[in-house]
Amino acid sequence: MQQMMRRPRTSAAKAVNYNDMDSEMSFSVTASSDEDIEEWKPPEPKPRALTKTGRDQTAGEKKAPAKRTAKPKEPKEPKPPKAPKLPKEPKPRVPRKPAAERKTQAVKVQKGSGARGLAGTKRKKSDEDEKPGEDKGEKQTGCPEVETAEESGPSIRMKEERVSFIVSEAHQADGWAGEGSSQAGLKAKKEEVEEEDFRFDEPCQKKQKTSGACLGQPTALPSSQAQALRNELNMNWDLIEVLSILTCVERWVCVNIVTLLREENTVPFMVRYRKDMINHMDADAVRDVQLIYEELCSLAKKTKSVIQTLKKDGVLTDELEQDLRNCRSADELDHVYSPYKKGSKLTKARRAKALGLEEAASALMEKPHTLDLRAWVKTGTEGLSSVEEVATGVEHILADMIAKDPETLTYVKTLCENSSVTIQSSVSKSALKEKEQDKSVQGQKKPGAQQNKNKDIDKFHLYFDFTSNIQRIQPHQTLAINRGESLKILTVKVNIPDRVKSDFTRWCINNRWRPRTFAREDLNIIIKNAVEDSYKRLILPFLTRSYRNKLTSAAEKESIAMFVRNLRQRLLLCPIRGCVIMGVDPGFRHGCKLAVLSPTSQIIHTDVVYLHNSGQQREADKLRHLMIKYSCTKVVIGNGTACRETESFFADLISRRYFHPLDVSYCITSEAGASIYSVSPEAVKEMPDLDPNLRSAVSIGRRVQDPLAELVKIDPKHIGIGTYQHDVSAGALKAALDGVVQECVSFVGVDINICSETLMRHVAGLNAGRAKNIAEWREQNGPFINREQLKLVKGMGPKTYQQCAGFIRINPQTSARSSPHPGPAVPEKLAAKKAKGKTGVNISTSFNPLDQTCIHPESYHVAQRFLSIVGGSADQIGSAGLQQCVESKVRSSSVEELAKTVDTTPETLKLIIDGLTQPPGFDIRQTSLLHRPHPFD
Repeated sequence: MQQMMRRPRTSAAKAVNYNDMDSEMSFSVTASSDEDIEEWKPPEPKPRALTKTGRDQTAGEKKAPAKRTAKPKEPKEPKPPKAPKLPKEPKPRVPRKPAAERKTQAVKVQKGSGARGLAGTKRKKSDEDEKPGEDKGEKQTGCPEVETAEESGPSIRMKEERVSFIVSEAHQADGWAGEGSSQAGLKAKKEEVEEEDFRFDEPCQKKQKTSGACLGQPTALPSSQAQALRNELNMNWDLIEVLSILTCVERWVCVNIVTLLREENTVPFMVRYRKDMINHMDADAVRDVQLIYEELCSLAKKTKSVIQTLKKDGVLTDELEQDLRNCRSADELDHVYSPYKKGSKLTKARRAKALGLEEAASALMEKPHTLDLRAWVKTGTEGLSSVEEVATGVEHILADMIAKDPETLTYVKTLCENSSVTIQSSVSKSALKEKEQDKSVQGQKKPGAQQNKNKDIDKFHLYFDFTSNIQRIQPHQTLAINRGESLKILTVKVNIPDRVKSDFTRWCINNRWRPRTFAREDLNIIIKNAVEDSYKRLILPFLTRSYRNKLTSAAEKESIAMFVRNLRQRLLLCPIRGCVIMGVDPGFRHGCKLAVLSPTSQIIHTDVVYLHNSGQQREADKLRHLMIKYSCTKVVIGNGTACRETESFFADLISRRYFHPLDVSYCITSEAGASIYSVSPEAVKEMPDLDPNLRSAVSIGRRVQDPLAELVKIDPKHIGIGTYQHDVSAGALKAALDGVVQECVSFVGVDINICSETLMRHVAGLNAGRAKNIAEWREQNGPFINREQLKLVKGMGPKTYQQCAGFIRINPQTSARSSPHPGPAVPEKLAAKKAKGKTGVNISTSFNPLDQTCIHPESYHVAQRFLSIVGGSADQIGSAGLQQCVESKVRSSSVEELAKTVDTTPETLKLIIDGLTQPPGFDIRQTSLLHRPHPFD
């Protein structure tokens, strides 16, 4: 590359390296540990500032936070804030948002229902302590902020001395990087909670925590609707309240999002046409609320199934049912349910209960002065044959109760929150043994598999002696540790300070689990032993699994968020229109495959040239002939094998003005996924007579002509948008990437008369079946004249039409409108179609200028009223005259006043103004992205 840049050039040699953006972060996700028999963790961690913290420490990162509202009290180094977090007396019971919500909800329910059978043991002091805990938890519900350093990796290397082929990827890096990312983190520091995020925000619009409701939207869920949702889920918590806590989104916004989702509205539709209802949240933030809402609904469904199973098995009690309905995460539900699963190992507590010792345990806490352990002794019965065995059984029951008590768990998590919990990894004994064996056989040739294994071991050398605070560890470090552990190269453990144990034991004995009346010394010893046993055998493993699960979940979400960001940037690259392009798939032995494409991406010519063998002059003449014959001025080179050699060849010809009189320039683009696409069914269907290698050249050229239209044909995992995609949840990754594709396609918009069926599938509201029906209708009836005709397509109901209509364009150049009055053939066809099954639909057969804009048909009457106010007409859309009229009117009257005049919301009116003033064929990808804080606004 540097050699090429030193090559002397004349002014005619113009080129740009159109390189891809790589992500340097590597991710991997593995299962927690082999202790996960009864894996459980507290309610899913609310979006917190984990990744924000991680982001600041990642090496090579661009200083993104500087773009945000700086917080004077927030230190640059995340460590110092730890001290303020640590009150000496760990009174607050809510270390994290999940714990907070659990405490405020589940504990109250449990109190009323006598859960665990020991409600009387809950001290008033505990209830009084609840307030500071809630305040603390509420303070920590600050919305998470996410941005990874990987985004700033080796993005684009511009060759400054050859710049004629302008590709706005440099703008993309700064512009489209402004999207909100749906990332929920674990490591939230209170000091960072109030900070506003600026780009790739967290799931919720943290910065959107505006005051009150917007434009008359409800500030709270109506009691009737709240009761309906509660009855539907049949859980002991308020869906909207939990959703609001988990996402950091105001309740009224959560109400509206849930309502819109239940009405089957798509995310792009909500973000563009229901801004006032969702408080201007971006697509990632709305999707995060959607995902958590679906998780809560799934949890309710699973809870119902578990309750039915336990009822069928005859082990369901009112207390157990309440505990199940109090659960707020799948892991918490599994924690409560696992002891009752068929075939599961009988726990020590259940064995003791089977001996009838539960009554003795209850008496120990409620009326210890009446308890005589000798009365429970039954000679010859295992577990009851002596006072010591009876005492042990009571200890096991108490230990189980302590480990499952929400208030106790909340307190111990508070202690951990205020302590320095660390995660430590070290090289495993088996890996060390393999390395030793490796050294002993040095000099001998080892099999390939053995060499690869040794190489894998060396990859993890950074983690052979690694320790990090649980709130400071980076997502990529978590995933690397998980992968090393799964390969049995690393051993991992979570270190919780001994002070946590001592403080926890003292609090349990003196407060939460102190008998109601005076207890003898021997009974106090039983309680103390139960507390210590519960902490060591049950609570400590639970905390370890909980931390590991949370870190893995947060890292996985950050990994997916990185994929989402990179994919969005890739899809929204500025297209190069209006010129003939030559796509080149470089190669050595098999030559460079060429495909000459027309300005509309039609294949004009395909060929193979051998630029790196003997006879280069002959191949150069052949290239010159093709370039001049088809007036081709742009060359797109794939970045695979022989890329640099091919680049050098073309650069040399350009510098010698070999293609004169043509002004030729070239660029380099990613060919990731081109080979996979070339043998896919879609490529075979689209180019049946073309060799797969030549199909790759076609794909490479089209990626520059219209990146969005071409890349949607390829599975997002195969277009080089990230790394280790197979290590994260396949379902979550696919859902996130498919959502981004839908957003990009929808907000860019598609010309329904010329777009491919593949592209149509990704428009909001459409799917493969509906896209196929639209394509068939288009073939049978000719081009669409207006959006209304979509209603005539099979499967296009009112809801589908509402969702997709605003994202579909009817451009006059492609709508077969040769005159203001369409020919008679079209109405006949429409009438025939209408009579076939859409009898209740009256469809206009005239062209509507508003159909070429982003204005939704539901707002056409508002647009017409606004046009009459400003003194314009729909035929003037995009003209300078109409733009001046609109600007003049907006200057004289504010948008809010005009919105009241035309009876709409300011958000809708702003969208209408954009639609009326944007020039025909407007493409958001061709605007200056540096001035667009969000591409979908």
